[in-house]
Amino acid sequence: MNSMKTTREKVLTTIKLHPKSTIIEIADQVDINAISVRHHLTTLQAEGLIMAEEERHGVGRPRLVYSLTDRGMENFPSRYFHLVNSLMDQIKETLPVKDVNSLFRNMAEKLTSEYEPMLAKMTIEERLELLKTILNNEGFDVEWEKQGKQYSIKEISCPFFRIGDNHPEVCLFDKSIISNILDIPMNKLSHQNREEDLCTYTFDLAD
Repeated sequence: MNSMKTTREKVLTTIKLHPKSTIIEIADQVDINAISVRHHLTTLQAEGLIMAEEERHGVGRPRLVYSLTDRGMENFPSRYFHLVNSLMDQIKETLPVKDVNSLFRNMAEKLTSEYEPMLAKMTIEERLELLKTILNNEGFDVEWEKQGKQYSIKEISCPFFRIGDNHPEVCLFDKSIISNILDIPMNKLSHQNREEDLCTYTFDLAD
C-alpha cells in the first residue's frame, strides 16, 4: 500500500512539474514501466485529479498527454489556500453570520447584474449555457443535463473546494449565481453536497 501511495504521489508530482507529459515521459521520470504508469493514470483520471488530451506531434496519430486538473492541484499545499482560509476565519470572527452570507450573495449579484437585460428573452437551456460559461470563467468546471422536467447542474471542479470544507459559506457564491441567472429562488435549488467530491444542484421546472 505504501509503495502504491508513493508511486501515486510521484506520478502526480511529475505531472505537476512537467505538464502535458506522455506515458513514456512519466514512466522515465518515476522510474517504473509504462504499464504501471497507465494503471495509475487511469485511477487518477477517474478521480478527477488529472486530464488527458490529444496533442499532435509530427507525422502520425496524435499522442495523449496528461496534466493536473484544478482538483489535482489541490493535492499540493499552497500559500494561497492558507491565506484565504485564514482570511475567512478573520471575516467570520469579525462579522455576524448574516453579513458573511450577504457578502457572497452581493459578489454574485455584482457578477450577474450585467447579464440581466438579456435574460428575459432566453430559454432555460440558453440560460444554462450562459451559466456554464460564467461559472467556467470563474474557475469552475460545470456541466448540466435534463431528465424529464428536472435539471441537474454538476460542478465537476470547484475553485473553492478545499476552502468549502471549513467554510461552507463560500458555496453561496456559486449558488447565488445559479439562482440569479436561472431566476430560481435559492430554496428551490436542491444541493447534493460533495457526492464523490462533486457538487450537484437540481431543480424542477414548474408546470
